[in-house]
Amino acid sequence: MYKKVLDYAGEYRKLTYASVFVMLVGVLVSVIPYFFAYQLITPLLGYGVMDAAGVFWRVAAIAVCEILYAILYVKGLALSHESAYHTLQNIRISLQRKMEKQPLGVIQEKGVGVIKKMFIDDIESIELLLAHALPEGISNVAVPVFVFIAMFFADWKLALLSLLSLPLGFVAMGAMYKQGMGKMDAYYAAAQKMNNTIVEYINGMEVVKVFNRDGDSYRRFETDVKNYRDFTLDWYRVCWPWMALYNSLIPCIALFTLPIGAWFVLQGWSTLPDLVLVLCMSFGIGAPLLRSLSFMSTLPQVNYKIESLEKLMSASPLKQTEKPFTGNDHSVSFEDVRFDYKVNASEGGREDGLDHKVNGSEVLHGVSFSAKEGTMTALVGESGSGKSTLAKLLVHFYDVTGGAVKIGGQDVRDMSIEALNREISYVSQEQFLFNMSLMENIRLGKLDATDAEVMAAAEKAQCGEFLARLEHGIYTMAGDGGKQLSGGERQRISLARAILKNAPIVVLDEATAFMDPENEEKMNKAIAEMIRGKTVIVIAHRLHSFVGADQICVLQDGWLAAAGKHEELLRSCPEYQKLWTAAEGSARWKVSARKEVLA
Repeated sequence: MYKKVLDYAGEYRKLTYASVFVMLVGVLVSVIPYFFAYQLITPLLGYGVMDAAGVFWRVAAIAVCEILYAILYVKGLALSHESAYHTLQNIRISLQRKMEKQPLGVIQEKGVGVIKKMFIDDIESIELLLAHALPEGISNVAVPVFVFIAMFFADWKLALLSLLSLPLGFVAMGAMYKQGMGKMDAYYAAAQKMNNTIVEYINGMEVVKVFNRDGDSYRRFETDVKNYRDFTLDWYRVCWPWMALYNSLIPCIALFTLPIGAWFVLQGWSTLPDLVLVLCMSFGIGAPLLRSLSFMSTLPQVNYKIESLEKLMSASPLKQTEKPFTGNDHSVSFEDVRFDYKVNASEGGREDGLDHKVNGSEVLHGVSFSAKEGTMTALVGESGSGKSTLAKLLVHFYDVTGGAVKIGGQDVRDMSIEALNREISYVSQEQFLFNMSLMENIRLGKLDATDAEVMAAAEKAQCGEFLARLEHGIYTMAGDGGKQLSGGERQRISLARAILKNAPIVVLDEATAFMDPENEEKMNKAIAEMIRGKTVIVIAHRLHSFVGADQICVLQDGWLAAAGKHEELLRSCPEYQKLWTAAEGSARWKVSARKEVLA
């Protein structure tokens, strides 16, 4: 376990070793005063004589040892903390780099609470291991070993008596670990579930209030918090008695030495000075043993957290190479594409030849179609038919579980994510805005863009109207997650990003979902300007907006039902006919409802 963590320390591990050495010397220095105390006590027992000068310099030596111990202890902690926080930085950076290569959907499924706990709570708890448990634990365990050896040189019989309390304490410690580890998984599972529930409770508070679901939401919140409390108390209830027992037995080195050793002295088997020396040494090692044991109880938790981190970081990454984009053109092709969220999320389970229909969880079943360069392809179908999944496979949020997605003949798995991202602009229904100015949020589409270029992109995305209403205009802060803007305004900012990026392939996933009819018309004009001459994959429920698409692909339950132009599909595809009829009925319903209101 130590090796795993120290691997992340890199060049800073030498500071950890130095801290162990400094603390080891410090603890040895803290034990020396007990030998001077023995020398002071011996004359009082009638063994030898000591003058005032001898008493003075021994008392002075004790004071010097205590001061030196404090200096060495502080220095050792400074070294160990410097190493520890650099190690935590390395762990977080390593985790972040590995997470960047994971399928985004897999990361999202873990939940914000779990990721937050991993990045902050669990990694921070490793600081206890590096900065305290490792240097202090090793030094405080090593010193008693040396002292016990010295006891055997003084009187082996008394030394054995000093060791008798240790086996009893270690038995109690073993019982605690055996029973406590059995409940560790449930304890941490409850903690993760509580974290997710708290995050969801806060994020969904608006919906809860609007629909008067306070009771249901709070009950779930309360249940998960109580479950965590119960699992925690259950874990400690099992461990507490054993912890109390070994904390009482192990440091109490004189438990058998004092009564039985005194009897040995009376019988003439040991001398009184030797008994006093062994007792003084036992008092000197009781405190180091107790400090080392205070860290022992944290080791199972730290080990569990390290294994959890490694499990998160060892999930199968997206298939990609370091190759640039080398496609012949910017046409897009889906070739017998199959996809299963469960197979994709499992470690190492993403290759052709697998049984993709395990548990009936496959969501795309051999979908094949091509979108020629410079054309618009619309994906239509009922909710859950697989439209958005196809879009996410194109931008490589997941790996396919069968078949291939290609751009210009090059598999998206045969290029780097950076190269793929340079070729595609992806505008989804939900877009995240960072808590910085709207100017800088748009500039994410092209980091070296000038202010004039950003402003031009904002105008093309029809942002001018609402930017004029803001006190600071385009320099207004977006707020956490873009909360300062409405849904439609956030979408226009995200569209401005895509316009500024000017990629040859554009994917629009419900890009006008939050638009009112007036602004939707403006947005459609902006989109038409943006996609001119580009390869476009568009997903929308409003079929009227895309009747002029070069190709319409109709998806039904993960199958490609038909592909063609609007007129062709109206004649030959029952599924498209049903969708079109529903779209027309919805449009008429809106008109009639408005008339009723006006009446």
